[in-house]
Amino acid sequence: MGLKVGYAVGAFDLFHVGHLNILRQARSRCDFLIAGVVNDELCAEAKGHTPVIPLNERLEIVASISCVDKAVVEDHANRLESWQELHFDVFFKGDDWRGTAAGFELERQFSSVGVAVVYFPYTLNTSSTLLRRTLNRLNAPLAVARVSQDGLS
Repeated sequence: MGLKVGYAVGAFDLFHVGHLNILRQARSRCDFLIAGVVNDELCAEAKGHTPVIPLNERLEIVASISCVDKAVVEDHANRLESWQELHFDVFFKGDDWRGTAAGFELERQFSSVGVAVVYFPYTLNTSSTLLRRTLNRLNAPLAVARVSQDGLS
């Protein structure tokens, strides 16, 4: 019997404990974990904004985590294309996808090639979206102050 290969994909922008939890949990359910770091174009398409942290830095951060055996750039919106390149046995996703149309479609596609989809609890207290909102709120007064100093107000 061969190694059970797992694949966890995400933007991994503003890396936080929720990202780490997903990767740790994923590694505990497979023998070899590949982490896909979504490129900027796919992030912008899916989330409506580009990541704060550049792709090469996000990839380096994820590759440095001990529970990750291999980190790759994710260039495919269609995860079956990723599977054709990487040949993983199990796909890991946050449970915010469970029960959604996108989640059902993902499960349907992967079942056709024998890949299991495993969901992990989404970290409610920390997310890149919450961090981004907080940073925007903190930076808003600074932007107003800069405009005032420049005499533009």
